[in-house]
Amino acid sequence: MTGNDLKCLKTWFAEYVSNFYSDDHDCNHCIRLKEKHTNRVCSNITMLGKKLGITEHDMILAETMALFHDIGRFKQYAVYHTFNDFASENHARLGLRQMAIHGVLSACSTAEKRLITRSIAYHNAAVLPANEDDNNLFFMRLLRDADKLDIWKLFIDYYNEREKNHNPAVELGLPDDPVCSQQVIESLHQKRFVRSQDLKTLNDFKLLQISWVYDINFVPSFQTIQNRKYIEKLEKILPQSKEIKKAVQYAHDHVNSFL
Repeated sequence: MTGNDLKCLKTWFAEYVSNFYSDDHDCNHCIRLKEKHTNRVCSNITMLGKKLGITEHDMILAETMALFHDIGRFKQYAVYHTFNDFASENHARLGLRQMAIHGVLSACSTAEKRLITRSIAYHNAAVLPANEDDNNLFFMRLLRDADKLDIWKLFIDYYNEREKNHNPAVELGLPDDPVCSQQVIESLHQKRFVRSQDLKTLNDFKLLQISWVYDINFVPSFQTIQNRKYIEKLEKILPQSKEIKKAVQYAHDHVNSFL
């Protein structure tokens, strides 16, 4: 796979996404949200790749998996009008089906295709597969970090503008109750990744996003979290109880331990 192949894939991606725009303002807002997210994840993975010193060829592969990691989101919203995988279907698997239907990786070797599709398949998984080879694990972790670095930005921007642009699809339909579930707080106290199935309120979702620090893999990713003040920004829009402050402090401490 070459840089020219990647350019062609970017053109194809833009044309594919353009088919999902319509005269429906709400739909267009959601499609644009995911298109811009994809562009920023590509930038994040390039930034991380440079800091980690990966080769030019590996950079092309990394950006390709970033380009297509969320391609299933467009079909998902068109069919189900939600981004909630539990209320529709797994967007990674949906995306891989779309890629296969359109043959988008036809320029890739068998090994390249397997690496890209495996990384996309696991970019949103709770855990990475056992007995995976080190090279595949590196790219899986790289994509997951690049993705989370932008999802934090996306949601913080959304929360700060929520009164003007309320979007239930972004909130997974969770109620905006002024509480946090004890099970979610306990996961953070145990320094664990919060499970999606434990979410009951929008505040739980914010705490889940803070818990992503326990699934970050590379020092440059932790540096970016610190520089962009993601945890501090999420903390400001959460209830200020002692339990929550303690949970957030654990997350801060975890980030700082890698700096």
